[in-house]
Amino acid sequence: MLKVEVKNLFKEYSGRQVLKGITFSVQKGEFFVLLGPNGSGKTTLLKILDLLEEPTSGEVWLNGEPVDYSSSKERVMLRRRIGMVFQQTVLFNMSVLDNVAYPLKVRGERNFEQKVKSVLELVQLKGFERKNALTLSGGEAQRVAIAQALVTEPELLLLDEPTANLDPKNASIVEEVISHINREKEITIIMTTHNVSQVENLADRVAILDGGRMELLGTFQEIFRSPSPNKNLAMDNIFHGVSRITNEGTSIIDIGDGMHIEAAFKRVGNVTIHVPPEDIILSKYPLISSARNTFEGTITQITDIGHIVRLRVKVMSSKDFIVQVTKRSFNEMQLNIGSKVYIAFKASSVQAN
Repeated sequence: MLKVEVKNLFKEYSGRQVLKGITFSVQKGEFFVLLGPNGSGKTTLLKILDLLEEPTSGEVWLNGEPVDYSSSKERVMLRRRIGMVFQQTVLFNMSVLDNVAYPLKVRGERNFEQKVKSVLELVQLKGFERKNALTLSGGEAQRVAIAQALVTEPELLLLDEPTANLDPKNASIVEEVISHINREKEITIIMTTHNVSQVENLADRVAILDGGRMELLGTFQEIFRSPSPNKNLAMDNIFHGVSRITNEGTSIIDIGDGMHIEAAFKRVGNVTIHVPPEDIILSKYPLISSARNTFEGTITQITDIGHIVRLRVKVMSSKDFIVQVTKRSFNEMQLNIGSKVYIAFKASSVQAN
């Protein structure tokens, strides 16, 4: 298995710093999660660890040896020890078996059918071998991509939000698979996510990134359950409150100052919740929506990060929500500091710890 060390890493694109002095280490067999909003640098960091991108400055060490990014031969050899699963699944127009076997064929392996069948059984796709990969559902396709990464028996597995946009069933299968291989095969895993509950359920340790900087590093308990006054600086839309179950089977969470949030889960007592910024709808006019949570607020901060604009919206004069919109939507709505807006999000978007 691989030990990963990242030392004072910087990455710059066209004069814009995406990573700013990132330093951390991941032990052999550890499940390490990078948590943070879009634009925080998580995916760029994974690409550098996968040797697809070269850092502007700083170093990456694998098993005590520095990576020479200038040596294409070394990069090829090291990448053979690393598996990578991107958020956007790309499969070939051929059978599931051939897709999963592709990296083995590239390496010159011939007797691979049993190995492919074993890994497909692991991701619960036994019997899918002859199906065309392009006919699969999104969740099935993601499981094929994970099988493709695992079939080479990597020492380090990199996962870029592997359950994003998956239905609960497929997300649960993916979580079960990656947890299993980490425990049973002791594969070192580094995963990015927005999902706080995944961090609690899967991670040995978590690093919170924001604006290209590493703000916090520790266990879930240390970051989210300790009384540290800085623990929420880098993570958007985290609220603490008291939950009760409604007659409809949902939960109402009182987060203080007279504000209540409805969630699809059932929970009683103290709870920490998270609302992903990309799940929040924003409008200049009152929303007609099936979303259970709708609030009026005022824009207090605008951050332009390329094709995305992040807005800080103050609701009820006390609670801040970070909302993410496209640059086009921002321009069309003609938003400014002080603009009155309406936000809405579904009960199913509310994640609990």
